[in-house]
Amino acid sequence: MKELSLINCRLDSRYDIQELLGRGSYAEIYVARDVLASPQTPNGVIVIKALNVFLQNDLDTDLERTLVENFQNEAIALDRVRHPNIISRLGHGTARDLRNTVFHYLVLEYLPGGDLARACREKSLSLEQALFYLEQVCAGLAHAHKNGVIHRDIKPQNLLLTKDRKTVKIADFGVARMSQSDTPITRVGTNIYAPPEHSPMFSGNTGTLDYPRLTPAADIYSLAKSAYVLITGESPRAFANQPITELPFSVREKYWAKSLLQVLQKATQSDSRQRYQNVNDFWQQISSIKLLAETGDKETITNVAQRPHPIPQAHVAVGFSPLAPQKPAFNTSRDLKLKNHLSLGANAPLVVQLGTESVSEIPQRQPQIDELETMPVLVDYIQSVPKQKRKFLRSFVIFVIFISLFASILYATHIYLRGGGVLPNISNPFSSQEAIALTDINLRPSPSNKNDRIGKVTENSRLRIVNFKDNWYEVVIIEYARPKENPDDADRGWVNGKFIDIQE
Repeated sequence: MKELSLINCRLDSRYDIQELLGRGSYAEIYVARDVLASPQTPNGVIVIKALNVFLQNDLDTDLERTLVENFQNEAIALDRVRHPNIISRLGHGTARDLRNTVFHYLVLEYLPGGDLARACREKSLSLEQALFYLEQVCAGLAHAHKNGVIHRDIKPQNLLLTKDRKTVKIADFGVARMSQSDTPITRVGTNIYAPPEHSPMFSGNTGTLDYPRLTPAADIYSLAKSAYVLITGESPRAFANQPITELPFSVREKYWAKSLLQVLQKATQSDSRQRYQNVNDFWQQISSIKLLAETGDKETITNVAQRPHPIPQAHVAVGFSPLAPQKPAFNTSRDLKLKNHLSLGANAPLVVQLGTESVSEIPQRQPQIDELETMPVLVDYIQSVPKQKRKFLRSFVIFVIFISLFASILYATHIYLRGGGVLPNISNPFSSQEAIALTDINLRPSPSNKNDRIGKVTENSRLRIVNFKDNWYEVVIIEYARPKENPDDADRGWVNGKFIDIQE
């Protein structure tokens, strides 16, 4: 095992790594401070997820390539399902630690509120609190499924909270599948939350699983067992790889216990075809438990105003952006044509230990691999030409390098000033991001509900996002679901993000 040496180091001339949060089989998680972040951003503290292919002793070239591809797929999945209740990717890169070990990394938002497993251990959640969190998880998971991504590891430990503990976000898409597939199943997830189709033991070889195909119902199984934890405060360990058939003694006498058990039992059937087939159906059933609890009996509920949303609503925390960063393209050592992965030389930036070496306040752009590989070729070419031409060629190459460095310094200075708030951030007014209105919404002239309405967005209308601020979005109505009631109503304005579903 070879752990990365990153503590108290500056990564990519930007991220000051402060502490190790955890370590998995092939990844290490760090908390870092973004020294270029604007004082107004909530992402001044971030998470670095570093892929360390040397953590185990079983590395070979094929395994390394698989690990790197999976790491890149995690980034792609996060970008595809970008949502207020799914953890956001903020960046990526490749670097070397103080021991010259090469690693790829993802930059993720930091959620300091802990996970829901810890929240349940510290204090039992009320039914209202549990359903408040479940609605957000359902909103994020439904969005992921709609975009062709199956998480495969839903559990309370992967449901993280913001600092104020009002917003929950789904994390760890490291084993996610980006399409429904009949390819061989690999065992993933924690045993007590994973459905039978996640295990090769039940994949058809033994005949114990009639329908091994992976579908969104796999996540619904894990979601139901997570709901068991949030509502009852106890682990479903007794129901590993089997349906939930009873509730703990602490909740069996509740008015809503029988209804809850029916929902959880259906959602955890061994045959995935017998479960709820989409998250919205599961949410509609489990959210109705709240109505039973509020009435105190099993009589028919008639107060429509108190009914939960039929479609789970997102909860938007400050700072969420629907726009994804640049797509990563990680390389393996074989792709980089290196004899030794540990001898990358100048091809990847070396982290700088804080307090022992000077750290430039304005980060210099690191030369790209192609540029570094080209420089020796230029030198060889210069030495091969006649002497009378060498002087001119040397001068020309020096001139080109000087201009490139000068442009890089100007660009880095611009990034630094903008990150420090000296220069304003400019939103892209021509974003192609689209959304669907979840209900009828009032259009506002600015991002505040204190302004008079200037128009109305009807439920299921198609919108284009052109700007955003906090949890407000400036939209243009592309297509009305119903004809406009007032022809003078505006077709562009601001809406609250919790009332729209942002599309891929």
